[in-house]
Amino acid sequence: MTGVPAVFLDRDGVLIEDSGYPHLPEHLRLIPGASAAVRRLNRLGYLAVIVTNQSGVARGLFSEDQMHAFNGLLTRRLAQDGAVIHAVYACPFHADAQDDRYRHPDHPDRKPNPGMLLRAIADHQIDPARSFMIGDQQTDMAAARAAGVSGFLFEGGDLDVFVKELLGG
Repeated sequence: MTGVPAVFLDRDGVLIEDSGYPHLPEHLRLIPGASAAVRRLNRLGYLAVIVTNQSGVARGLFSEDQMHAFNGLLTRRLAQDGAVIHAVYACPFHADAQDDRYRHPDHPDRKPNPGMLLRAIADHQIDPARSFMIGDQQTDMAAARAAGVSGFLFEGGDLDVFVKELLGG
């Protein structure tokens, strides 16, 4: 074994309800079973890593500081339920950015590109062969494939039930 196993989790639509560019505390609504799923994964020895496209920054809808604050709020909310997120990687870049600092035609971190996953793998000595991604979009699945990680499409419902079935009970 060359590293630790990890689960890469998309944020909007997997851990929290996708309300359209969530960034304020009142936007934080956990998906049913999110805390229990992360706790289950923690117990099984997986590092839990959020990888999320956040084009709302590039589009001028909220600041990078607001994005980081919201991600911190999410990790603290999950931690209250005993669910540990080990790292958060967020990509604020987009081709149609309002702010030139965030304009990039095809940023390596923006899913479907694998940059966030590859950085997490390097930063945390993660073994891609023992790791997987849970996302709600085909871009998540493409990023997982490009990073050499299995990908599983979550189409809603209870995340813990999904994870339990995924891992065989």
